[in-house]
Amino acid sequence: MLFPQLNEKRLLISLNGIWDFALGNETLDIEMLSAPLTAPERLYVPASYNDQKADIRFRDHYGWAYYQRRFSLPAIYDCRIVLRFGAVTHNCVVYLNGSEIARHTGGFLPFEAEIDRALLQGTNLLAVAVDNRINYSTLPVGNESSAMFGSGAPDYESVRQTKLNPQNYPNFDFFNYCGINRSVSIYTTPADYIEGVTVTTQINAASAEVLVSAALSDDGEAQVAILDRDGKEVASGTAGERIIIENPTLWQPNAAYLYTAKITYKNDCYCQKFGIRSVEVKGDKFLINGKPFYFKGFGKHEDSETHGRGIDEALNVKDISLMKWLGANSLRTSHYPYSEEMLSLCDEEGIVVIAETPAVGLNSKSYKNTAETHGRVIEDMIARDKNHPSIVMWSLANEPDTEAEEAYDYFMPLYELAHRCDPQGRPVTVVACNNNYVKDRVAPAMDVICANRYYGWYIFPGNLNAAQQAMAAEMEYFSRFGKPFILTEYGADAISGIHSAVPNMFSEEFHAEYLGTVNSVLDKYAFVIGEHVWNFADFQTIQGTMRADGNKKGVFTRDRRPKLAAHYLKERWHGIPDFDYKK
Repeated sequence: MLFPQLNEKRLLISLNGIWDFALGNETLDIEMLSAPLTAPERLYVPASYNDQKADIRFRDHYGWAYYQRRFSLPAIYDCRIVLRFGAVTHNCVVYLNGSEIARHTGGFLPFEAEIDRALLQGTNLLAVAVDNRINYSTLPVGNESSAMFGSGAPDYESVRQTKLNPQNYPNFDFFNYCGINRSVSIYTTPADYIEGVTVTTQINAASAEVLVSAALSDDGEAQVAILDRDGKEVASGTAGERIIIENPTLWQPNAAYLYTAKITYKNDCYCQKFGIRSVEVKGDKFLINGKPFYFKGFGKHEDSETHGRGIDEALNVKDISLMKWLGANSLRTSHYPYSEEMLSLCDEEGIVVIAETPAVGLNSKSYKNTAETHGRVIEDMIARDKNHPSIVMWSLANEPDTEAEEAYDYFMPLYELAHRCDPQGRPVTVVACNNNYVKDRVAPAMDVICANRYYGWYIFPGNLNAAQQAMAAEMEYFSRFGKPFILTEYGADAISGIHSAVPNMFSEEFHAEYLGTVNSVLDKYAFVIGEHVWNFADFQTIQGTMRADGNKKGVFTRDRRPKLAAHYLKERWHGIPDFDYKK
């Protein structure tokens, strides 16, 4: 599925803006899709609905919610007209003028539907029903009772004679923001059109071979012109045949260079940006363009005030700027595919990306229910994102139970599927976090070993001496596999403004010292090829005694003010080169 674009052959119309809205219940109400809403609220799209109103009903809603808007189009002849949603979280049903035109499961990838035959000449009514419920069969995973909140919880209704309202119990530590979270648009193509584009490159001594494959709606062939960054044509040929670019400029971390493949087919055209670069795992090194790369950066979230998980392109620009200020070069899309707009920005800015599915919270209760959905998400994510040069690795899941007997048999087919789907042959990983890591059945089987670890916080809380010893012991264990290792999460909660002469937990001083302690261990091991601090910025979570207005492990506050740890990382990371660290 191509990202929509406005060009000389295609129109693009945004449907973003203020929509009518109503909360529903656990039963889908078709009447709310077929007729105009009565006395609706008004909400902005794209954005999560949870924080847009000062009303707990929106914040804690469980079940279906309904969006509507009216629109009219000018007369458009001899074209396909397509309605596209960037992401609707988590499940949805779409009606146009009283008829169903689409259903979609999964809250972080796009879907679309041709609407030519459903359109009216005058005003059209578009309605979207969104279901935010999560359980053992969804990605991300939700628990199906309140038992996760401690002993006694299952007895509240019987012993304590308390009736609990239905609610989501996420098996993940970020808020379950829902709604139409990414842009809604209408675009057109000619009747005969370009359905998909795949770009692969191979670097030679003084040239590069570029293969542009085009999926077409009908017979015929497409022509390709390769344009440099200034729009000058540097090579041309036919789609499906190798095109040679002499003396190419490579895409490099923090030194991005993008070419454009302009594909023309009959009366259609599409412009696909791409970078020329290579990715390879060799021994215990991760090579980009043949050189050992060191990952410096973060796990982060699509999370902000008011927007929730809704796309915020200004904030994306700010976040990449702050990452570069720190000397960071990479991020992981924890814990779901990020917006295409963010990935394109990383392409332009030279930020390296580990792209992750929304498979967070997997355990023995969910393995038997999620495999089919998980496979489909991998296929759809790679199909969407395969051309982004910033993406160098796929992460199949975050913190699944990889000690479970069924874990290896669950993940290896998905690992093989990811390799089959990716035309660029990127490495594949799973981010593990089992306390008894010697029993991990999955992480050592991946191309790169990735693990999250919180010695000094959740394990040996406040004891940095013990944390240092435990981290070293774990590194000794993983060094025996001869594969590269990335510490994909480590961090401590620090509440901005809390200071302590003797570093104590939750103080900014402890936060900085904690990171320094872990890094002192990582620096001793050549097979450790990266450090991703958790988290880039404070983010919202479900309410609970473990969280004070959300997770405070951010190096920045939620409104992007640096904590003491940010200045520590700035000094450290500007002293570590992108390439050839730990020769």
